[in-house]
Amino acid sequence: MSLDTAGVPARRLKLADMVIETLRKGISAGEFGAGAKLPTENQLAVQFGVSRTVIREAIAALAADGLVQPRQGAGVFLLDRAATAFTRLGGESSNKISVALNVLEVRMGIEIESAGLAAERHSASQEAAILEAWNDFGRLLKQGNPTGKSDFAFHRAIAAATNNPFYIEVLDSLGSRTIPCDVASPWGTESVLTFEYQAGLHEEHRRILGAIASRDAEAAREAMRDHLSRSQERYRARLAERSQSQ
Repeated sequence: MSLDTAGVPARRLKLADMVIETLRKGISAGEFGAGAKLPTENQLAVQFGVSRTVIREAIAALAADGLVQPRQGAGVFLLDRAATAFTRLGGESSNKISVALNVLEVRMGIEIESAGLAAERHSASQEAAILEAWNDFGRLLKQGNPTGKSDFAFHRAIAAATNNPFYIEVLDSLGSRTIPCDVASPWGTESVLTFEYQAGLHEEHRRILGAIASRDAEAAREAMRDHLSRSQERYRARLAERSQSQ
């Protein structure tokens, strides 16, 4: 059995992804009411034919996306807040590139200022967290592994460095939609995952990181604006290509 870079069996990760996708679709389809309690670990393990460890990994991923909340001794509950609205938004759309563009538009309105505030307010440990996420992206890229989670971690670390918890809450609410080029995301476009594309993202991140580390708020805002604008251009180009081919 092959192992990923974190030493987790690759088969287990694939099983967890299957559970995540199925539960996410169920949430989006309204199979669970707001605030509803999900089946127990044992029940889900039997339902999906997997181990409880796989179920725990799936629940942890859904919690990170702001969809559910595990409560000690009580179970796992569907959250009744912005995350659910974001899940429903565009949930029935078959055009994932359009969804990605909509999400990027929202991110433009939030993350440009987030980068500027992070430059002004970050602590040494927060800067280290941003750098760690950037380094992890580069390591995964060199190994040919998916970079989506480290990409999200980079943007989330910047949000944390604003020291305003609402920036983190918005990104967590967007969850997997934040990084639509992640192959693990149900919103993945499956069209931009070349090495060159991801290397370009890494370089754009480097400029954002450098501006934040230098405490240059305006440069950080401009670097983030450039990064997100380039992403918009890439997706629009892909959308145009798809339209021409139809």
